[in-house]
Amino acid sequence: MSSRVLQDARRIVVKVGSSLVTNEGRGLDEAAIEEWSRQLAALVHGDDGVRREVIMVSSGAVAEGMKRLGWATRPKEIHELQAAAAVGQMGLVQMYETKLRDFKVGSAQVLLTHADLADRERYLNARSTLLTLLRHGVVPVINENDTVVNDEIKFGDNDTLGALVANLVDADAYVILTDQKGLYTADPRRNPDAQFVHEAQAGNPELEAMAGGAGSSIGKGGMLTKILAAKRAAGSGTSTVIAWGREPDVLLRLTRGEAIGTLLVAPTHKNQARKQWMMDHLQLHGSVIIDAGAVRKLQSEGKSLLPVGMVAVDGEFSRGDVIAVRDAHGKEVARGLANYSSAEARLLCKHASSEVEQLLGYRGEPEMVHRDNMVVLH
Repeated sequence: MSSRVLQDARRIVVKVGSSLVTNEGRGLDEAAIEEWSRQLAALVHGDDGVRREVIMVSSGAVAEGMKRLGWATRPKEIHELQAAAAVGQMGLVQMYETKLRDFKVGSAQVLLTHADLADRERYLNARSTLLTLLRHGVVPVINENDTVVNDEIKFGDNDTLGALVANLVDADAYVILTDQKGLYTADPRRNPDAQFVHEAQAGNPELEAMAGGAGSSIGKGGMLTKILAAKRAAGSGTSTVIAWGREPDVLLRLTRGEAIGTLLVAPTHKNQARKQWMMDHLQLHGSVIIDAGAVRKLQSEGKSLLPVGMVAVDGEFSRGDVIAVRDAHGKEVARGLANYSSAEARLLCKHASSEVEQLLGYRGEPEMVHRDNMVVLH
């Protein structure tokens, strides 16, 4: 097993499913949430000498709401699901907040919809917020915003949501904690010859055939959704582990390099995947022209592009668009995600980052294009 994948990970997204969080629908499993919180805190504090940034994607709001409302089976009507989510989310987030605080780690509730990640500006806003929380040592607890979504915009399951969050924050690893040990070549409950899959490449089409089957009566996801989520995460270079959520010290042992569960390795390194995604943008909405000093800082020093280095703006673009960065001769020296629209960029040209608030009326990012969202061309 490629133990270095989790051992080297510094930013990890962890997802736990409804059946685990609610002990098969019997209500929030306080002991389990406390145990996961203890492990999350150990990773954040760096008890092994390495501090890590961790995001928890947790199902359970609908299941907890069902229990509080006295419903034995998951409703099919969207408004009933939304009502259950609204009731259950109160208890879910309170439980995480209490347990994480007991281990001296701050927490934050983040509710997302598909529209938040489909819209460029909201995507960047969500990314900036999550990265800021991680920088302050806070564990964001994310769930789908079931109370306001409808059938057309639902993620469908939190396995997919977790993969999208991993893409959003450029996570090194995605850990799906489930009620299964991992992936088998067939359903071990029906086929005694089923073999456990210790490691495979994410996106391998053979995995989908192995993982057929629906989820439980409590949650929506089955093993197939986890395989598809791993494939989606791999698109940004994030590898995925599927493991039993009640395995003792599962998160700590994974980060120590122990082989637990099924590892689905991303075929492309995350930095390469991100750069390739930006390079594949053949139609750019616009560009910024930068001076020789800024060219040198980008190409030789690996710096971000600051407004003070910009001398002109071409075209029309919005915050979050991929734009070209050109030198005075029009040669493209880099491309990346714009933190400001073209109209705002024109106001910022040749100005220091400290003047952004004065010029725009609000305090935004100090960079026009952050080095993490940029590919430099030589």
